[in-house]
Amino acid sequence: MSDYMVEQTSGDRGLRYRPIVVAIHWLTAALIVTQVWLGFTFEGLPKNTPERLEFFTWHKTVGVTILILALIRLAVRLINPPPPFPAELPRWERLFAVWTHRLFYFLIVALPLTGLAAVSKGGPSTELVGGLEVPTVPIPALGEAHELLVFATLGLLALHIAGALKHQFIDRGPSADRMWPFRSTRR
Repeated sequence: MSDYMVEQTSGDRGLRYRPIVVAIHWLTAALIVTQVWLGFTFEGLPKNTPERLEFFTWHKTVGVTILILALIRLAVRLINPPPPFPAELPRWERLFAVWTHRLFYFLIVALPLTGLAAVSKGGPSTELVGGLEVPTVPIPALGEAHELLVFATLGLLALHIAGALKHQFIDRGPSADRMWPFRSTRR
C-alpha cells in the first residue's frame, strides 16, 4: 500500500499524500503549536503556583501525545514512502525537503524524550493530565538539550512553512499538490 494517491480530478494534478497521512501531519502541527504555547506560558508564570503546575502538567501530557503520534507517524512513513517529487523540482529543493523532514522526525521524538529527561530528577515517573504516570528518562544531561531543541524546531518550522508558501504562491506548480490544503494553480 502506498502513502500517496493519484488525485482523481481533471487537469494536470500530481500525487498527494493519503488522507490519513494528511490528518497525522496536521494533528502533529496543531499539537506542536499548542505545545510551544504551553511551554512558553508555563515558563513565564511564577514558580510554585497551582496555575504553573497545571500548565506544566498539560505541557508534559501534550509532549507524550506528540511522542506517541510521532512513533505512529514514523511507522507509517517507513511502511509507505511519500509521493515522489515533481520532475521539475530542482535537486537542491528535493535535498532540502528530505533533510528538513528527517530533522522534523528526529525533533518530534527527541523533544519529548529530552523533556522527560528534564523532569527525571523528580523521580522515576511523572504525572500527566488525568493522573496517568509515565516513566521519565533518567539521563539529566539530555534535559539540558530540551530548550535548544525547541528553538531548533521553531527555526525548522519557519523554513517548512516558508517552503510550503513558496510552492503554493510563487512556484504555483505540482509541488503544491502534495499536501492538503495546497493546490497547484498552474494549468
